[in-house]
Amino acid sequence: MLKNKFDNFDDKNFIDKKVRLAGIINDSIVDGPGLRLAVFFQGCNRNCLGCHNPHAMSHNGGNIFSTREILNIALSNKLLDGVTFTGGEPFLQSDSLYNLVEIFKKNNYHVAVYTGHTFDEILKEKKYVCVLNFTDILVDGAFIKNKKNLNLKYCGSSNQRVIDIKKTLKDINNSEKKICLNLDWL
Repeated sequence: MLKNKFDNFDDKNFIDKKVRLAGIINDSIVDGPGLRLAVFFQGCNRNCLGCHNPHAMSHNGGNIFSTREILNIALSNKLLDGVTFTGGEPFLQSDSLYNLVEIFKKNNYHVAVYTGHTFDEILKEKKYVCVLNFTDILVDGAFIKNKKNLNLKYCGSSNQRVIDIKKTLKDINNSEKKICLNLDWL
């Protein structure tokens, strides 16, 4: 893995997007495989009863970060295996999410995204589908309190799924139901 610099980082074409975050954890072991940077997006419309991150619901809370600041935080921890984008709802800031997943994936970080949307809902939104090009696993589905299960890996309720995006997209593109994605990185 590339830990000390972003070799594919093309500074002249880089767009330093702004993103509103509820917080960042630089050493998470519960938000995906390995040691991870967990990036908590600010803002969510779902208001799930029993939400794990209620402080991340407000669209006006949190702090503004630049993409470059997030990259620098990742670079400060040379032991990171991957990055997880969670929330709040990351897809509410889909332009910034896309920018982040692209730069991390192109530099060999494992990328996970948590969302209250289902995979099928994401496939219906072109601006959301682009994020999947650079995502390894997607944890989909809103948290449902009466389906809470503490024995699930990376999920809080039994309706949520951990989806291997590479495998799922290959399966979809090998079926009659095609979706238009760039699969070159697979």
